[in-house]
Amino acid sequence: LIRTKLLSTSIQTKMVNEGKSLAEALLSAKAEGRLTAGVYECAKIMNADPDSVSFCLLATDDFECDIALQIHFTLIQAFCFDNDISIVRVNDLKRLNALVGAKGQLEDAHCVLITNPAEDSWEDPALEKLHMFCEESRSYNEWVPEITLPER
Repeated sequence: LIRTKLLSTSIQTKMVNEGKSLAEALLSAKAEGRLTAGVYECAKIMNADPDSVSFCLLATDDFECDIALQIHFTLIQAFCFDNDISIVRVNDLKRLNALVGAKGQLEDAHCVLITNPAEDSWEDPALEKLHMFCEESRSYNEWVPEITLPER
């Protein structure tokens, strides 16, 4: 019982840390112009230059049951797997919109991409943490891990 509680606490702490890393990576990519939001906009970038995509984020609200969106997600997930793009899910669309959207403007944040930084710039440490998290999750057969964004 104690071991289970410790493991549960460890997983919760890791999810909080990954949520902070995700928020940092999104804000950094947004400031650098490396963020794309919207299912169709993201699909265009993935089709035109899949090597430029560093990270993919799929977002829904728990109550969302849009079958067309689910089909898009399935195709995007398959594309990411085939092209070695790290991918996660977030279940708080409103909070994600607050991070990626322009002030007072709602974005279609169901799919968000972070593209690679310019060759002469530093790697984003928050993004590196997320890549490691995704790799570790895949080793446990969790192919699209879910991350909880921190409260603002």
